[in-house]
Amino acid sequence: MRKRLTLAATMLVATVTLAACGQGDAQTETFAFHTPGGKVEIFYEEEDRAPLKNFSGESLMDEGKTISLDDYEGKIVVLNAWGQWCAPCRAEVDDLQEAHEALGDDGTVLGINVRDYNPQIARDFATDNGVTYPSVYDPPFKTAAALGGIPTSVIPTTIVLDSEHRPAAVFLREVSAQDILDVTNELK
Repeated sequence: MRKRLTLAATMLVATVTLAACGQGDAQTETFAFHTPGGKVEIFYEEEDRAPLKNFSGESLMDEGKTISLDDYEGKIVVLNAWGQWCAPCRAEVDDLQEAHEALGDDGTVLGINVRDYNPQIARDFATDNGVTYPSVYDPPFKTAAALGGIPTSVIPTTIVLDSEHRPAAVFLREVSAQDILDVTNELK
């Protein structure tokens, strides 16, 4: 089983790397995800950052409303792919709320709710946990393509974007408020 997982991970990294290599000049225009050496924390220097493509989707909490990354122009955005079924996501929700409140007018946490095919269960989870930051409802995780091809199998994933919506950090693990604030405080 371990060999299969290692092989699958190696193939995923190779596929993402090859796809990024095949983009030619486009890679310098938009962010393309890769995880060197299988790291779960990746930090980008300002000169190495490239913007994400805009994405939009249905709001989890406000039915009929669309949320777009462009809604937060000029703001720091902490993207967090989550699902109420995910134990690490459940554990980090209070930390994300704390980070959201600490960002204040400088930015927001923006959730991307994935693999919750019953939106009411996800809404109940957000309400029960006092979540005030917005979330895009995206069960098939279509936004992963706009996020530079991040691995859709890694949940939770948190991407901290600077005010130009360029990734400054990627966490492929559960995060704490301090993890987020350490990055966002450098971006203010």
